Amino acid sequence: MADTQQVDQKAERKVARLAKQIDTFAKAHGGAEGQVAYVGERGARIVLVGADGGWGDLVAPTYEIAEQAVAKSGITTHESFDGEFAAKVQTGPYEWKRMAGIQIGG
Repeated sequence: MADTQQVDQKAERKVARLAKQIDTFAKAHGGAEGQVAYVGERGARIVLVGADGGWGDLVAPTYEIAEQAVAKSGITTHESFDGEFAAKVQTGPYEWKRMAGIQIGG
């Protein structure tokens, strides 16, 4: 029984840490929206898009922890990274060069 409480406390700390990181991102970018995506055994990816078009992501150890962190932060969440949501992302020369490099083996 003590193990369950210890795991729950560890999960709660992780949720709080992720929620704080989401809040920090949102404040730096004039607000934020997000989407949680399951990435298999690694857990879940929280994709964040700021009101200014800046973007970033965080990885949570489980989908449940990711959902709890997003809920705790209070940001708007999307079911999928659809066209309307993706259009809010501002990409610059760095991202375009990086994406092109991946395509041509760089």
